[in-house]
Amino acid sequence: MRKRFNRHVSFGDLFTDRWETAQFLGFGEGASCYDNVLVLGDVRVGENTWIGPNAILDGSGGLSIGSYCSISAGVQIYSHDSVDWSTSMGSAVVNKSATEIGDGVYIGPNAVIQKGVKIGNGAVIGAMSLVNKNVAPNSTVFGIPAKEPIKSRSG
Repeated sequence: MRKRFNRHVSFGDLFTDRWETAQFLGFGEGASCYDNVLVLGDVRVGENTWIGPNAILDGSGGLSIGSYCSISAGVQIYSHDSVDWSTSMGSAVVNKSATEIGDGVYIGPNAVIQKGVKIGNGAVIGAMSLVNKNVAPNSTVFGIPAKEPIKSRSG
């Protein structure tokens, strides 16, 4: 890998093919997913979407990611939280809510998307952002929490 592509990857990625991994997971044609991505529950991914290394895709409450998306390294996308369960000493249930990422979405490195958020087609999420509210199509948002809309592009 080092000689051929001038890069080093995790041990598992030396022995697996990103496109075969995505196919094994039932993702859309042309999608790719690094071996070190944590995939939980019901995760659906469209065609030609790239899932970067060290991402977390939590589909325990349902997660759909569209086609032609770029999910950068270290991105965490959640569809559940255990706040109530933890603080109630286990007497409350884990909260689940489906999370949806539209087509043509770019999510920058280390961004966190909370449960139940819907990100519209063509949106751009800045690096290291915390997205806790829905994002309109063709919007660019960033920050902690992400502010919307910082910029809107015509779709």
